[in-house]
Amino acid sequence: MGAIAAAAAVTQAGVAAAAPGGGGHAPARGAVEAAVRDGVPGVTATAVDRHGTWSATAGTGDLRTGTPRSTADHYRVGSITKTFISTVLLQLEAEKRLSLDDTVDTWLPGVVSGNGNDGTRITVRQLLNHTSGIFNYTADEDFGATYLAKDGFLRHRYDTVTPEQLVAVALSHKPDFAPGTSWNYSNTNYVLAGMVIEKVTGRSYASQIRDRIIKPLHLHATSLPGTRVTVPGPHSRAYSKLAETTTGPTYDVTSLNPSWGSSAGEMISDSADLNRFYTALLRGRLLPREQLEEMKSTVRIDGFPDGGYGLGLLERKLSCGVQVWGHDGGIHGSISVAVTTTDGRHSLAFNLNGDWTGDVEAVVEAEFCGTRPPAASPSQGLSPSLSDRL
Repeated sequence: MGAIAAAAAVTQAGVAAAAPGGGGHAPARGAVEAAVRDGVPGVTATAVDRHGTWSATAGTGDLRTGTPRSTADHYRVGSITKTFISTVLLQLEAEKRLSLDDTVDTWLPGVVSGNGNDGTRITVRQLLNHTSGIFNYTADEDFGATYLAKDGFLRHRYDTVTPEQLVAVALSHKPDFAPGTSWNYSNTNYVLAGMVIEKVTGRSYASQIRDRIIKPLHLHATSLPGTRVTVPGPHSRAYSKLAETTTGPTYDVTSLNPSWGSSAGEMISDSADLNRFYTALLRGRLLPREQLEEMKSTVRIDGFPDGGYGLGLLERKLSCGVQVWGHDGGIHGSISVAVTTTDGRHSLAFNLNGDWTGDVEAVVEAEFCGTRPPAASPSQGLSPSLSDRL
């Protein structure tokens, strides 16, 4: 932690003119700085509200040079990709090109079968709200050892993995439960959802996201890298322990082939683009009213009494009563969160360039509720579990 602490100078930029000194965002700035004190190399955050745009950074973007993080940093957003995938499928439903109540087998005949898995009993909706029961491929022990943990990652970080291979890993396991009877977060659901998009449209999910969302909203920092191993500039370095620990060596994991994340988590973006996307989504610019309400129809999650999971969209009721919608994402060396109020008038997106510590909930609470978080220990906040990737 010595190098991190030495580089933990705090900078800030882009404070809205309507809020001199950024006073309204002081708690959020405090939470961002607290994450760096807890051991995160660096944080970049941007919020948009009725006063304008506020951005801040803390810590370093490069442990070797001490270069600070930038408010314009591009970063890997992991499972935030899921909201984009769900948006495309809901657009296709609005165009009457599919129904969310179609079975997976309707579009991917024979793909989900074996070991008790049955695509004729699972709907597209159940993929999107994680009630399909299909096993999460990133929780597979061999997959984790090969692509997530240190030795495997360092050997295989540039390997290309196909969606079919990811699905095969999941289907080597029995379902977690019968379709529609429970909830369990499974990246496999969204790999299959991406495959459905391709079957319905005859084009890749990446091209559909670009044409339907990225280009219309002018999301210039947002991309789907496919097998490209680099992050477009400007960007900071990304760091990981590559183990289920908050101690030990820190590895630079900036370069990697994100194909193992596929349509469950391969995307790259920045804070400004994420705010623009979720604001447009919640304000009804991307979906008709009926589809937006479908997206916001949530399933309750055990142990999460103040929120639920919709169709690629997470609902949270904060301690002050504010309701926010969005998603978070984790991939090697990058933890990202993007949330927006129901009316789309207040949004926040931020990124940690380390994946083993940092209280992300404190940052959200601080921005929307104005509460300064108590000092946290490095063990609070993130789970270091490797299977939680994406």
